[in-house]
Amino acid sequence: MMKQKHILIISQYFYPEQFRINDIAVEWFRRGYKVTVLTGIPNYPQGKFFEGYGWRKKRRENWSGVDIIRLPIMPRGRSSVGLIFNYLSFVVSGYFWKAFTKLRPDTIFTYEVSPMTQALIGVWFSKKRKIPNILYITDLWPQNVEVITGIHSKFVIGPIGKMVNYIYKHCDRIFISSKSFKKDIDSRIECSEEANEKIIYWPQYAEDFYKPVTAAELKEIPRDGKFNIVFAGNLGYAQGLGILVDVAERLREKKLSVRFNMIGDGRFKQVLIDKIETSGTGQYFNFIDRKPAEKIPEYFFFADALLICLSKSDVFSMTVPAKTQSCMACGKPILVSADGEVQEIIRDSGSGLVSDAEDAEGLTENIIDMMNMTPVERAKMGQNALGYSHKNFDKNMLLDRAEELLFETRLQSS
Repeated sequence: MMKQKHILIISQYFYPEQFRINDIAVEWFRRGYKVTVLTGIPNYPQGKFFEGYGWRKKRRENWSGVDIIRLPIMPRGRSSVGLIFNYLSFVVSGYFWKAFTKLRPDTIFTYEVSPMTQALIGVWFSKKRKIPNILYITDLWPQNVEVITGIHSKFVIGPIGKMVNYIYKHCDRIFISSKSFKKDIDSRIECSEEANEKIIYWPQYAEDFYKPVTAAELKEIPRDGKFNIVFAGNLGYAQGLGILVDVAERLREKKLSVRFNMIGDGRFKQVLIDKIETSGTGQYFNFIDRKPAEKIPEYFFFADALLICLSKSDVFSMTVPAKTQSCMACGKPILVSADGEVQEIIRDSGSGLVSDAEDAEGLTENIIDMMNMTPVERAKMGQNALGYSHKNFDKNMLLDRAEELLFETRLQSS
């Protein structure tokens, strides 16, 4: 009888935190693999440990067939200092775990949503066990660090860049969620021929529950004739949500009836609330507490349009936010306030209207244009989104492709 293959997933974030790696892990278990996830104590995005979890609580558990090992970490809090300690504590804990664990998986899959530092654990453990090491990049470092922290000093960014180079060198495969990432990664891998073998475009997919649904009335999103725009996800600095206050002021000048329904939590939420209060545009905003990902399609049902928003930066112009696939799979028209590759996807698919990051006037005009469309025209955009999603982001197709590469002979030098 053939031995059951064992996949070790390294991801600082995992269930009950809401990231796509949750679904990937469960799908691999359903496909017959033994799956173990090395992760942290859940604290994202609130910054404090989830109820029932802690340094001495639920450090090991099994969820949907997946074994979970939780390393002791510092909660991220609400400050940059807290975030740094959060990132470092996971790596330090991982270093000691690597030294003492008796776990013997057949391959490693590191799911890199910032921080990139977590990938060091995969490198170290791969070297120790001499097993394939796959890195999936959804955030590009060190560029992401510069944008989020505002730090540009070569004494800080330089060492981070060297760490990234070291990680890339010691991965057998590098999966990328955005085609735009390839050029930067190519420049960090000395042998371009090797880079062509190592780097695989593997876009994100939407979980099965992201689909068009019919929902009962939700008191949280009133049906009062306002044009409802829904944003769901992390309310962080990277999302560039401050632009919405400027847009609301423009809409108020034109006496247009619009509501931004903001579902979620994050480090920028209170800042945004304060900006709204100062501007007196509260009637344009509706804040809804974070919801389980499975419930989000019900909120999308009541949306006239869905919003994808990012701050202006070179790195974000290369990034395709995970919510892109979620929005498209729900078959709703999409408004994009972001640069680069996500614009290309929405434009090519005919699924919405796009404006540049932090262009308040452009986003305002697109909102007005979408309001002036007929319901049939907006429904057509939603159908275009669905069709593009099925063709390019099909879950089974992408999982099949990943499965082909998970256990290949190692390419990297030991």
